[in-house]
Amino acid sequence: MGRFLYRNNIKRNSKKKKEGEENFSLEIETNLAGNLGNIRKMLEDPDDLVIRKFTIGSANHRTAVVYMDGLVDSNYVHDHIMEDLKNATELPNDKRELFNVIHWEVITITDIELGQSLDDVSNAILSGNTVFYLDGMDQVLIMDTKGGENRAIEEPQSETLIRGARDGFVEDLRANTTLIRRYIADPNLRFNSYKVGKRSKKDLVVVYMDGIVNPDMVEEVKRRLATIDIDEAPESGYIEQWIEDSFLSPFPQILNTERPDKVSAAVLQGKVAIMLDRTPFVLIVPATFGSSLHSPEDYYWRWSLATLLRLLRYLAAFISVFLPALYIALVSYHPGLLPSDLAFSIAASRDEVPFPPVVEALLMTATMELLREAGIRLPNAIGQTIGIVGGLVIGEAAVSAGLVSPVMVIVVALNAIASFALPSYAIAISFRILQFGLMFAAAIFGLYGIILGYIMINVHIVNLMSFGVPYSTNFAPNFKSDWKDLVLRAPITMMKKRPVFLQTKDRKLMDKGDNGNEEV
Repeated sequence: MGRFLYRNNIKRNSKKKKEGEENFSLEIETNLAGNLGNIRKMLEDPDDLVIRKFTIGSANHRTAVVYMDGLVDSNYVHDHIMEDLKNATELPNDKRELFNVIHWEVITITDIELGQSLDDVSNAILSGNTVFYLDGMDQVLIMDTKGGENRAIEEPQSETLIRGARDGFVEDLRANTTLIRRYIADPNLRFNSYKVGKRSKKDLVVVYMDGIVNPDMVEEVKRRLATIDIDEAPESGYIEQWIEDSFLSPFPQILNTERPDKVSAAVLQGKVAIMLDRTPFVLIVPATFGSSLHSPEDYYWRWSLATLLRLLRYLAAFISVFLPALYIALVSYHPGLLPSDLAFSIAASRDEVPFPPVVEALLMTATMELLREAGIRLPNAIGQTIGIVGGLVIGEAAVSAGLVSPVMVIVVALNAIASFALPSYAIAISFRILQFGLMFAAAIFGLYGIILGYIMINVHIVNLMSFGVPYSTNFAPNFKSDWKDLVLRAPITMMKKRPVFLQTKDRKLMDKGDNGNEEV
């Protein structure tokens, strides 16, 4: 009975499909009414589909303009299409000649393409373009009129700076490419466009500097993008997860940012940027461990202050990964390594705590993670209150109830503050993942477990790649000239070369004082 119902269902669905295919033609017809009926049937005549029919010329040729309301700039359609057609005079009577005149002389929109099939028409309409039909022609004009409501350009929320530009990417791809062009006014700047998503057909742009970037890097990026086979890519995170080297690694192998100044600086270095429509987050490849701890602000301050800030970030990275594990190891296995007074103080504070240090640390760390997530999801004003007041209240209550020691509260607070000091949210999440593994290692083996965990992390980083570049660059392999912009930041006048590991076609950043010797 099950097989019988299954076969009948297949036949019924096949019949419906054939009937549906017979309802409209996939080719553009010469009959205007048939073409408009086909597009209505294909889209099931939605309420926001606008079809404006009118006649032009002394012969009253029937024409139509079709677009999707809300996806186009209505004023632009009216001023540069409707008004142009309305004011056109001395139009030829021959349809082919008339179509060419409208294409090349009448309509003043710069971006116009020819459409040959119903698939071209539907994709154009759903992408925010306007389609022009002329009765008697089996072709259409597809005009770029994208518009509608968009968020204004404002300062990025996830990457705030004290000193630097206040503009950030938005959800409109055209606005984002314009921001990049405002930073880089170079004719060698390249924007290669693609479509991503079998159904969504999102616009994706690969950005690089021709003459600087390594061509092999560009080809590798394009090769990986060509393998994407998904229905929809609503955010650049889908692209990142698809093209990254190792999905098992906790470390981000592709940088993401909302800042156009960061993207433009990376492109001028010789890196490649990937921009997706409807998301403000732009991807930058390749990524290294050191670049994850860099901030655009490092280059806006003097070198001495920038170096100090970088050293503080590396200290914050160490604290966010190892501090809870060190507390567990020292309290549980190696109290003799602590000063006597401190060891006695910690032992006295833990006298009434019923849990071992590892359970105590896990409880407080998990509570802090919950408060952090709650603060992000709630509105800004309430979220800040929950994060600060909630942490203080819960920490004080836990100490008063004897569940945790006061030292543990200090350790978790320092750990949280250190993670907030990191410039990349993605690398901060990676460190938060690693800290739990190191806490378990410290609970089982003490300091030996932390050392083993540290060795395993380094082995993994050394073997990890990002688009052909070792993730551990410039720690290993290292290039002497690239150390000027790794942990320390040398004065701007000393950084005359682009990074060696990017293998750029043009290594020079400046010619001043260059004696022609290749510094490696």
